[in-house]
Amino acid sequence: MTELVDLLDEDGQLTDRDEALKAVLAREKTRSTGIGRALAVPHGKSHGCRRLAIALGKPATPMDFEAVDGRPCEFIVLLTSPADKTGPHIQALASISRLWQHDDFRKAVAQAQTADDLYAAIERHQD
Repeated sequence: MTELVDLLDEDGQLTDRDEALKAVLAREKTRSTGIGRALAVPHGKSHGCRRLAIALGKPATPMDFEAVDGRPCEFIVLLTSPADKTGPHIQALASISRLWQHDDFRKAVAQAQTADDLYAAIERHQD
C-alpha cells in the first residue's frame, strides 16, 4: 500500500502523504479490504488530499489481505479522498466492485503487462 500512496504523492495528488497513508492503514486495521477474487481495495478518507485519488497495482507476488475468500490479492486499487467528500469515495468503490464482477475484465487485468494495458482494460470495460 505504501508504494501506491507514494505513486499518488509523486504525481502531486496528495497534500500530505503521511496523513493519507495513515488513513488507509487505519481503515485496513478495522476490517480487511480484500474483497475476494484476488482483489483488494484499500481506502481511506483524510485531510491528506484535495480530491479523490486512485492508484492501481499488480504486485509481483500476490499479497495476503485476509480476503473473504481466502485468496491472495493480485490486483490492488487504492483510494484516498478528503474526509468531507463521502459521495465520490462511495461511488468509486461501487464502480470498482461492478467492474470486478465481469469475468472478461478480470481476465484483461490478469493479462495486463504494462500500465497502458491496464488502463486500456479499464477503458474497454467501464459502464
